[in-house]
Amino acid sequence: MKSQRTAHFLGSIMVVAILCLLPLGLMGQQVEKRLGELSVVELDQLIRQISAGPMSNAEKIDYYSSRFLGTRYELVCQGDGPYARYETGPLMNFQQINCMTYCEQVLALALSSHYEEMFNVLQHIRYRDGIIGMATRNHYTMADWIAENTWCLRDITREVAGDLATTLTRTISHRKFFEGKGLSDVRDVLPDRDVTIWYIPMANLSKVVDRLNSGDIVSLIQNRPAIFSAHMLMIYKNKKGQAYFRHASMSAKTTLDVPYEEYISGLSKKPKYLGMSFMRVRETVRWIGPEKLTHGKAFLNDEPM
Repeated sequence: MKSQRTAHFLGSIMVVAILCLLPLGLMGQQVEKRLGELSVVELDQLIRQISAGPMSNAEKIDYYSSRFLGTRYELVCQGDGPYARYETGPLMNFQQINCMTYCEQVLALALSSHYEEMFNVLQHIRYRDGIIGMATRNHYTMADWIAENTWCLRDITREVAGDLATTLTRTISHRKFFEGKGLSDVRDVLPDRDVTIWYIPMANLSKVVDRLNSGDIVSLIQNRPAIFSAHMLMIYKNKKGQAYFRHASMSAKTTLDVPYEEYISGLSKKPKYLGMSFMRVRETVRWIGPEKLTHGKAFLNDEPM
């Protein structure tokens, strides 16, 4: 009995010693809060800390997206603010997210240096010229969202796929979109327009995985008239180079990682999905363009800080 107690005592000492030798960063990873659990002050401090560090914009997307894992999915989780005419949900919501708000909020976090800046950058990602309203929101991923966010994103579909990519054309109608929502009095509605995009067919997605980077943003292209995108995701690659789709899932009701090949295999059984388009964050963001917009950044001079 004495020898057993001695062995147990020595074992306990060894466990304590090992824990003491663990890097503080590694130990901290086990207790990190989800972003939706942070106070505004804590979130501001985190953004300032990450912004001042060595991470690239793509690495920041990896980091911030990981801090949303396990967050509850909610299809209708944001709107145009409490004083809006039509949809009065919050302009930002870290407690519940959908596939689009997940990508938008992560991107805004990655591009910002403090909390207030992040909130303003987010509105420039969500709305044309940062003007908040139903008519100016970037409703259509491929027709509105990408086109209005070339200052911070670029479409890399053809770059990574070459001849494996193909085109698709749709007629995009904001008027019909609003009518479908029962909104007949929205002013300043964009005219109907034909839009052509590039996408990689489902059968070719396994061939391009090595050309994708962690932090790339993904649009799942569907076979429906008048719309392109069915879902938004992000690419995550671990230290071994294994690829995952990181997304807010309607079916799982949460935010999670799914192995790349597993996800594609499941989609391939559903004819309604055609393939995917890919976007990559710019490491040199075009904060100030010919139109003199700063996309939510506040500059004391004419140059980004």
